Amino acid sequence: MGITTGTAATAAAVASILHLKGENDIRRVAIDAPYGKLEVDIKGVEKLSENKARASVIKRPYNDPDVTVNIDIIATVQLNKSSKIIIRGGEGVGKVTKPGLPVPPGESAINPTPKKMIKENIKKYLSPGEGATVEISVPEGRRVAKKTMNPRLGIHGGISILGTTGIARPMSSKAYKVSLACQIDIAASRGWKELVFVPGNIGEKIAKKYFKSIEEDRIIQMGNYPGYMLKIAAKRRLKRIILLGHAGKLIKISAGIFNTKNSVADGRREIITAHAALNNAPKPLLVEIFNKRTVEEMITELDHAGLTQPVFDSIASSIREKCQERYSIDFDVLIFNLKGRILNTNFKTGPDHTFN
Repeated sequence: MGITTGTAATAAAVASILHLKGENDIRRVAIDAPYGKLEVDIKGVEKLSENKARASVIKRPYNDPDVTVNIDIIATVQLNKSSKIIIRGGEGVGKVTKPGLPVPPGESAINPTPKKMIKENIKKYLSPGEGATVEISVPEGRRVAKKTMNPRLGIHGGISILGTTGIARPMSSKAYKVSLACQIDIAASRGWKELVFVPGNIGEKIAKKYFKSIEEDRIIQMGNYPGYMLKIAAKRRLKRIILLGHAGKLIKISAGIFNTKNSVADGRREIITAHAALNNAPKPLLVEIFNKRTVEEMITELDHAGLTQPVFDSIASSIREKCQERYSIDFDVLIFNLKGRILNTNFKTGPDHTFN
């Protein structure tokens, strides 16, 4: 396990205020987090003036592909006589620009739980009538934010200060899924009931090219988690979803695979071979398809046999059926190859579609 950016920010704030209160050589601090008591190493702390100090914490690596590991999280604390604790973002902490997120537009992307952690952990060191302004900064935040969902969510200029328990767990797909779901919250905040769900960047590019006047925030990236994203969509009472994307990811749903990560489940050649057989493909073609390595190669074989349209109509129907078995939402399905050619014909949504 590791610590969240929220825990790192809290620990840095505590170290800063302890230094202002007379402690020196601070190498570790204890903080209270929703998870419980945590001890966090302090990289360094310095006094900037009689009532102002700054400390930094390195977000140490743990067993997770987290872009924020090994970066400095800095808290600068300035004491005052306001009796209030104000928390704001500095350099490298993003600004929220869209509604629908836990933080309103115009504010720094410091989520409610980290804000609460910082306030509760430093107020115990304040004298009666004393307040503090805490500024959280991340020198590498602007750079690493480009590797996160922040730009897509309308969070500009840096990373978000996150955390719900204080602990970052290995293989934290949960955190990634939550960031994916924020896309739906942004769209729902605009009152939209019809969205386009795509697997990733390829699907998004195809959607923008296909639909002539679609708003960018209507295009929702699912990542490898269509099941999770559709569950959130149902909770947000969406009425209609257009599943659009490259065959390589989308067709897995036709077999009831709602986590499309290759290491979890593949089945692409089995799916295409089965649907080709259902459409009377000869055995030599089935063998040829089954032995191909990529979906694009399988599509080429179907093209040569004139079976692409019936096979992908069959797959699209299965996708729709599998989704409607789980969710009370109206679905449409458009399956593309890498060149952007629509492979199925049994869809209802054209390029001039007016979205609700």
